Amino acid sequence: MAFFSRIREDIHAAKAGDPAARGSASIFFLYSTLHAVWWHRVAHSLWRRGGRTLPRTISQLARFFTGVEIHPGATIGRRLFIDHGMGVVIGETAVIGDDVIIYHAVTLGGTGHDRGKRHPTVGDRVVIGAGAKLLGNIEIGHDSAIGSNAVVVRSAAPWTTLTGIPAQPRPRRGSPLIPRPDEADFYII
Repeated sequence: MAFFSRIREDIHAAKAGDPAARGSASIFFLYSTLHAVWWHRVAHSLWRRGGRTLPRTISQLARFFTGVEIHPGATIGRRLFIDHGMGVVIGETAVIGDDVIIYHAVTLGGTGHDRGKRHPTVGDRVVIGAGAKLLGNIEIGHDSAIGSNAVVVRSAAPWTTLTGIPAQPRPRRGSPLIPRPDEADFYII
């Protein structure tokens, strides 16, 4: 997809995710969290081509100017919206699906010095509340919600709400009553 089409999608996602959004121009120029995502795309592209120093430099400059730290190795889906993103940290092997909303001070981090996949995988349409910490090589299912300040250290099924320290799962309000055939093993009915 063309670079400018993705920017348009991101602006629309910001309008949908932020009731205070005023217009496309102000979102384009003033939403530093979108700037962090856009700089991440550049750094990630260079990272995938084998570069290391330039992508890390770009990510650190983006962090300095936006307050959002996204490692260039992280994989981010379409229409990620980070609302009030100061203090957001996304680790190297993190994977974020499409249409995810992340609030300020969220960490998608590791739990040690292991090599390989050591950061969370977040499914599509997940909402992550302010201050939440997702730690380790865990998977958060599609359409889940993570409460503010939750500490998530275990994987969660789709349509789950996670709250507390450590986070405890329960079915999310509005979750489907009938399991989807491809995800039937994940549902607790």
